[in-house]
Amino acid sequence: MAELSVNHLLGIKYLKESDIQLILETADHFKEVINRSIKKVPSLRDITIANIFFENSTRTRLSFELAEKRLSADVVNFSAGQSSVKKGETLIDTVNNILSMKVDMVVMRHPNPGAGIFLSKHVKAAIVNAGDGAHEHPTQALLDSYSIREKLGDVAGKNVVIVGDILHSRVALSNIFALKLQGANVKVCGPKTLMPKYIESLGVTVETDLRKALNWCDVANMLRIQNERLDISYFPTTREYTQQFGVNKALLDSLDKEIVIMHPGPINRGVEITSDVADSKQSIILNQVENGVAIRMAVIYLLASKIK
Repeated sequence: MAELSVNHLLGIKYLKESDIQLILETADHFKEVINRSIKKVPSLRDITIANIFFENSTRTRLSFELAEKRLSADVVNFSAGQSSVKKGETLIDTVNNILSMKVDMVVMRHPNPGAGIFLSKHVKAAIVNAGDGAHEHPTQALLDSYSIREKLGDVAGKNVVIVGDILHSRVALSNIFALKLQGANVKVCGPKTLMPKYIESLGVTVETDLRKALNWCDVANMLRIQNERLDISYFPTTREYTQQFGVNKALLDSLDKEIVIMHPGPINRGVEITSDVADSKQSIILNQVENGVAIRMAVIYLLASKIK
């Protein structure tokens, strides 16, 4: 059986193109499973997985938990908000306490970039990065690639624009790595103040005119403005942002071609996209949510098969 070249999923940056293809192909199998009347497989009956979230998350946490339970793993949920972390316990102490309960895999979201890498060097368990600060969110990028492949047949050669707050977005960075690795053409579009200085060194081009970007692309991935990460004002008002970088149905219908609309969620309806765009037939936002479970099942299954 083919296997991943890595023992942890810390970021797309550490994967090969063959790893991505293996994950997407494995997800095909699991997508079939979750559409059956009996949605469980006994693949990971002897594996225990701890979900450790140091940042709030609803969709990602539920998606991972569902994926783990569909694979029949034993699941321990740990929310740092209600834990000893508040009392000053360190990350390693917290995780070692959980590992002493004989956990095989840790799915972690943490506000500090590189937290998963740090952890993988200090604890004996497979680590899955469920988002580390504004750094990476690998499973989101994988499910986004899977959703593009499902809708358009392939990722290679497709034109994808990522619109919005690129500076604070772990989704943008992971998507750029994943899309480039699979041979897609990538542009980023948004206010200059929300563009990282190094962005073009990643092999993407910057477009500040939204209409031009949309006319160029096959797929537009609309990011939300991460108000919780904006320590200063990066643009005058939300209304002004929406006028320049928001997509409404009139704009969508006026383009030269029909494009696919994606969003990693949660959506700020009326800001980056209007409700009639989010709910239109060009939107694959709900497919992304469904595909998230299949992708996370694939990642967990493939990593678990490497645990000796």
